[in-house]
Amino acid sequence: MSSRIEHIINEITDQYLLDDGAIPWIIGFSGGKDSTVLLQLVWTALKNLGDINGISPRDVYVVCNDTMVENPIISNYVDKVLDKIQETAVRDGLNIQVQKTTPRLEDSFWLNIIGKGYPVPNNAFRWCTEKLKIKPTSRFVVDQIDEKGKAIVLVGTRSDESQNRARMIKKHEIRGKRLSKHSNLRNAFIYSPIKNLLLEEIWYIINTMPSPWGASNDELFQIYSDASSDDYECPTMVSNKNHSSCGNSRFGCWTCTVVKKDKSMSSLVDNGFNWLAPLLEFRNELMEGRNIPKNRSTKRRNGTDAKNGMGTYKAKYRAEILERLLETQKTIQETYPEIELITNQEMVAIQVTWYRDFIFKYKVAHIYNNVYSKELDMNKQDENFRKEEELLKEVCENDEQFSLIQDHLALSKNKALLTKKRGLKEDLERRIKKMIDKK
Repeated sequence: MSSRIEHIINEITDQYLLDDGAIPWIIGFSGGKDSTVLLQLVWTALKNLGDINGISPRDVYVVCNDTMVENPIISNYVDKVLDKIQETAVRDGLNIQVQKTTPRLEDSFWLNIIGKGYPVPNNAFRWCTEKLKIKPTSRFVVDQIDEKGKAIVLVGTRSDESQNRARMIKKHEIRGKRLSKHSNLRNAFIYSPIKNLLLEEIWYIINTMPSPWGASNDELFQIYSDASSDDYECPTMVSNKNHSSCGNSRFGCWTCTVVKKDKSMSSLVDNGFNWLAPLLEFRNELMEGRNIPKNRSTKRRNGTDAKNGMGTYKAKYRAEILERLLETQKTIQETYPEIELITNQEMVAIQVTWYRDFIFKYKVAHIYNNVYSKELDMNKQDENFRKEEELLKEVCENDEQFSLIQDHLALSKNKALLTKKRGLKEDLERRIKKMIDKK
């Protein structure tokens, strides 16, 4: 086993020396077992290179993508690890930089579901992977390509993980070469140093090689152990007799509805993490409510008729999801006040999107205030709004005119909050047409 690990480290060293020093290495890091092993072996190779004079250092980025709906247990662990990686890299004189990527506001999970009314993802409509994971990291890679001309992305994918992974690795690899072409990004190449390692070998490395950045691999092992719902693929070569079976658990978004059952979250709850139960319950509610006809409009977001009449979520259901999300957040914050399931920016963007969809009946602030039993400090603004309303009512001939102008004011004011300000004219025209069509 030791010679096999040494062979991979030597291969990484050779590839580092083989590549043009100006080409950056981008290491995909999730904090899970495979990406941890990948970074440990690369780190060891870079440390060995430090003893060789005349080596031109290249930029090495440890890139971690935060979908903003990560499992809180993993998210907290990864944040601690990233801090240690950056701190230790500076101490060891390694040219390693930590970079965290997040989806843009308009691509965030809650804006798409609660704001735009997208149904939660499933296998047939898995929009989340592109918006939450691929696009944020791809933007970073493209930035490096624009600056340096090329980029090499190191990933911890393994053929042993699944038949699909094995086929994908083989499909894109260049015969006789370590690097394979990136499937989407021009001038980007994929390097998979640990693609031939077995699960048992992954756990052997984690349990026998100390973390070079000083993190606790025992903590990582315990997280997997607590999240395991089975032990059909567990390590037998461990260094500590206290290590229990860890299974082959996968971690991802706590909101994931692509899988029928979130086994890892269920196992965490069963193993004493009771505070996660509200998240699991809400996730199950999202899945159950997805295909209920009363929750869905008959139109897609682009205005076309939806297949089987199952289009975007109706306004009422969007508001109900926001209310349940805030209730879940409030419950979680009784134990961990620092945990935020939805950001203030997302809530503002949701309100903007509702106005653009002509949803004026439901207000994000009202829902928030009802859940948290408090009022936002908007007294001065409310007084100005009341004065505006009084003047507007005086000049309007009827309530219909008053309502139309109020809707237009809401559209105009909130349009300024969006990064993309195009479409205001069309929004206003569609609102007028909607009123005319009612007559």
